[in-house]
Amino acid sequence: MSLVNPLSFVQKAREKRVAIAAFNVHNMETIQAVVEGAAEERSPVIVQTTPGTLEHAGIEYLAACVRVASDLWDIPVALHLDHCSSFETIVKCIRHGYTSVMIDGSKLPYEQNVEIVKKVVEVAHSVGVAVEAELGTVGGTEDDVIVDERETAYTVPEEAKRFVEATRVDTLAVAIGTAHGVYKGEPKMDFERLSAIRAEVDVPLVLHGASGVPDESIKEAIRRGISKVNIATELKIPMAETIKNILQSDPSENDPRRYMGEAKEAVKQVVKRKIRLCGCSGLAANL
Repeated sequence: MSLVNPLSFVQKAREKRVAIAAFNVHNMETIQAVVEGAAEERSPVIVQTTPGTLEHAGIEYLAACVRVASDLWDIPVALHLDHCSSFETIVKCIRHGYTSVMIDGSKLPYEQNVEIVKKVVEVAHSVGVAVEAELGTVGGTEDDVIVDERETAYTVPEEAKRFVEATRVDTLAVAIGTAHGVYKGEPKMDFERLSAIRAEVDVPLVLHGASGVPDESIKEAIRRGISKVNIATELKIPMAETIKNILQSDPSENDPRRYMGEAKEAVKQVVKRKIRLCGCSGLAANL
């Protein structure tokens, strides 16, 4: 199946009060783990890359790998650019087949955020590509970009309504207390704020920084209106731990097919669990 715009299945998830799991990938094995895991769960899936991953692996390699994976498995697969602040990079990704892009102007003043999102929406919508934006600032570390806790800013419901109406963005990432990276303690999510945003905004809402958030908190966020859940760090950890364990147990091991193969399987198990947590197993059959 060819790569698809994710908006149709994100909206279907919203109707069913479940969420689509979106996974950040970094290499061929993580791409395989994500798409194969989603196929085994019969779930649509969003494969995501950050600008840092583009620099590491190359847009051409990543886009080609995800296209091949989507052709091999009979589920809807979308390729999404995550947390990008560069208009030029977004255009380049669209030209290489990305079906969804995130323009992240969340650290800009409100009016500048609106303007850059409008610019991306105009270009992306002209070729059938979905656009995600962020209002408010999610803290933590993403792609070597560090947002101090003092710089985080929760999304204001009324402002979110104006923002969506002004930009015509397709999905909105909201800041309600999650953070990128590894949590030092249990995150305190503002569910009442989320409900208020949902009441004001008529586009699917996205939860960033979901790695490490307790399952019940994820479920509550979905009940209150989250339709897409981003997972990144929780895929990195099992891959790294598996490789470390293999090499520590056998320092002479030098075959990447073994340690990367087992690492891929470890990642795939996390992918399947997160898809079940989001409630989107079997959703591909209804699309």
